Amino acid sequence: MSGKTDVVKGRIKETVGALTGNERLREEGKSDQAIGKVKQAAKNAVDDVKDAVKKTVGKANGAAERAVAKVKDAAK
Repeated sequence: MSGKTDVVKGRIKETVGALTGNERLREEGKSDQAIGKVKQAAKNAVDDVKDAVKKTVGKANGAAERAVAKVKDAAK
């Protein structure tokens, strides 16, 4: 399940638990919400790392292309 789904599921469980007096279900809901938030944070971190890697690779490729062009110009 996605993080957002876990958060929503947790809110529902927590609410139902509170309305019915079922403390176990209420605590389960809180736990599901926490798990969902952790999943969302992990996904965001992975996305940030992927973006940083793409940016770094792009810069490295650009630098390599410029270096090759300089070598070619110097060889003329």
